[in-house]
Amino acid sequence: MTGTTLGDLAQSYMLRNRNTALKQDITRLTQELASGQVADVRQVLSGNQSYLTDLERKMDILSGYAVATTEATHFTAAMQAALGQMGNISENLSGSLITAGTSGIGVSAGDLSNEAENALEALIGRLNTNVSGRHMFSGAATDRPALTDAQTLLTELTAAMAGAATPADMITAAQFWFADPAGFDAVIYQGSNTGLAPFEMSQADAVDLDLRATDPDLKNTLMLTALAALADEPTFALAPPEHAQLFLDLGQRMLASQDSLTSLQANVGFVEARIDAITSRNAAETTSLSFAKAALLEIDPFEAATKLEDVQFQLQSLYSVTVRMSQLSLVNFL
Repeated sequence: MTGTTLGDLAQSYMLRNRNTALKQDITRLTQELASGQVADVRQVLSGNQSYLTDLERKMDILSGYAVATTEATHFTAAMQAALGQMGNISENLSGSLITAGTSGIGVSAGDLSNEAENALEALIGRLNTNVSGRHMFSGAATDRPALTDAQTLLTELTAAMAGAATPADMITAAQFWFADPAGFDAVIYQGSNTGLAPFEMSQADAVDLDLRATDPDLKNTLMLTALAALADEPTFALAPPEHAQLFLDLGQRMLASQDSLTSLQANVGFVEARIDAITSRNAAETTSLSFAKAALLEIDPFEAATKLEDVQFQLQSLYSVTVRMSQLSLVNFL
């Protein structure tokens, strides 16, 4: 019977090759145990990666929408805060106006007009608020503030009310100028007449939040505040009783307009609720896709640990054989 033997060089190469293969198996199995997923995806999927690719594509899309929902959340929260602050400013001013209009000890028109002018500046500041460089009340023109400064508004409104002799005339002239497209909208408003583009929250959902500084309720609050600021303007030469009449009328109108501002806040709140619902749904879908991907690529940790122990034993055995063979000599056969 003829035996087959290996030369020393071939045998050395075979042992080195086996040693390398076992070490690669140990590295692979250790990685799989640490990550909980298979290292060779192609082998598990038998070369068909379409399902895995589809899962990863959907997860990438949802990741992009997560940025949009975060931006929309910050945007609406800032708009809600601005509207709330405007409501507080006008509510405080309306109280001062009504008190001045009903006080029997006379009206300090100058002080109250200064308070109203400060309030007007604060209101315009809120309408010019920006979030991450995007102005909220400017429509599509988010790159610029919605309104000019308070002094420009007062100057233009004074010119528009030229000839008004009574508080009623002043209010009528102001209402006409704020409603005229060639008035407030053309001179004071700096934003776009095109509404803000909807926020794309998912492939099937878009949230529309188009609230501009030209909204009638916002303009009404600005108008009443501006009129109070101009009550002491020498151009109109109002007498103290007329000051009291104007302040009372403006205060009552401003108090009544609180419901309109609250309604605007409610509309923004509805949008916030929609964004929260869509965000939760997107998060749930992302979690579901993550579970599906994990289930597709997961390993059995007990099986992997058993294989790792077996490969480690084979490597130790290989080392033992190598040592025994390195100790062989001709003397042992004589």
